[in-house]
Amino acid sequence: MKIHETGLALGAMAALVHAVWAMLVWLNVAQPFLDWIFTIHSLANPYFVLPFNLAQSLTLVGTTFVIGYGFGLVFANIWNRVVKK
Repeated sequence: MKIHETGLALGAMAALVHAVWAMLVWLNVAQPFLDWIFTIHSLANPYFVLPFNLAQSLTLVGTTFVIGYGFGLVFANIWNRVVKK
């Protein structure tokens, strides 16, 4: 398994999910979505969504990319050691 490519793929996926969340916040539809997610899990939602902030959203997307990339590197390294060719 290619280590760098796996890191990029996992990082990109994590960043994409959080970019979609940031877009939901920007469009003011995140709170109903969050309420719905809690409801289908039979939970009461104690959280509320703050107003959109571009700097926070970019930090969220960038941070999740870096963390996802790191997890991808670790996963690929473990996979390559466990699954010997």
